Amino acid sequence: MAGHWADFQYEIYLNGMTGAVPRLPTDLTRLEQLTEQRLGPGPIGYVAGSAGDGSTARANRAALDRHRIVPRMLRDVHERDLSVRVLGRELPAPLALAPVGVLSIMHPGAEPAAARAAAARGVPFVLSSASSTPMEEVAEAMGGAERWFQLYWPKDVEVARSFLARARAAGYTALVVTLDTPLLSWRPRDLDQAYLPFLHGVGTANYFTDPAFRAGLAKPVHEDPNAAVMHFVGMFSDPAKTWPDLAFLRENWDGPIVLKGILHPDDARLAADAGMDGVVVSNHGGRQVAGSVAAADALPRVAEAVGDRLDVLFDSGVRTGDDVFKALALGARAVLLGRPYVYGLALDGEAGVDHVVRCLLAELDLTLALSGHAGPGTVGPGDLVTAPA
Repeated sequence: MAGHWADFQYEIYLNGMTGAVPRLPTDLTRLEQLTEQRLGPGPIGYVAGSAGDGSTARANRAALDRHRIVPRMLRDVHERDLSVRVLGRELPAPLALAPVGVLSIMHPGAEPAAARAAAARGVPFVLSSASSTPMEEVAEAMGGAERWFQLYWPKDVEVARSFLARARAAGYTALVVTLDTPLLSWRPRDLDQAYLPFLHGVGTANYFTDPAFRAGLAKPVHEDPNAAVMHFVGMFSDPAKTWPDLAFLRENWDGPIVLKGILHPDDARLAADAGMDGVVVSNHGGRQVAGSVAAADALPRVAEAVGDRLDVLFDSGVRTGDDVFKALALGARAVLLGRPYVYGLALDGEAGVDHVVRCLLAELDLTLALSGHAGPGTVGPGDLVTAPA
């Protein structure tokens, strides 16, 4: 992109000369509270909620906060370039929008609105298997922009094969396979509302439009939607999958494959040994295992374990530009952003997602420059210290 991401701040100030101020806060940590005030307890609980008492989500934030940036002075940061190479693709910044399902519960624009916002800024959009919009429609909304497909690996091998073929045909270039959700965790905010969108046929669009899925139904979806939902529930995930099963993915996907949910260095090594192209160090934003290790605490060990054998990505707890800086310093090549962009979508549709992307990357650009870096490539562990507990 022309100029620097940080130029967004001057755009805001110049608009302010005419009395205009941003529609949403530029402190992205404020978005969750605003969304909570706007939406009902079911939808906001589904997105913001965590496993158990929320300890893992809190640990994610605490781990990032413990690391403090040590700025360096008198380095030439006049010209900056945030671009990175990830999974063989040139990206304008070390950022992609993470897969988040059932976005229609947050805003009627749903996945296409978020995808268009990502496409407009050159940021990859990772579409969830549990999208409320079929993958082909989301691809159409993005034009030729970079898009990746996230797979919840189903029990039905034909549905899995069909999903991969459809995603490839629709121009998704990388496959992100979520491993940490073979079962849904104990999530009190959802349980207290008895709220699970899938049981109402929301978040099932990819399945209900899939020929292999529909072949397993006695009647078409519209004639017996409850049966279709129960068929979905029965095959959505498979806790029997093991490492040798990765061969199926490689046989049916000819692009990069990334395993999401890796927290142990031995699992990262196994991923590399299996011929995978990347891992996402993630605890699903604290949504799967209560009491889990914080993702930022796991990141350095995973990055050290695989070296240059895999592209290491990161999510879980990222809210600000300095969080992205810290993730890069701890060994990530890029970051997946989840909840903040979903809150932006809920509050202001496509424009809200665009606002979140621009705020995050402007803050990252400034954090890099003010810490003595002209780009992500020079950031490393020496740029951080760990604050006393």
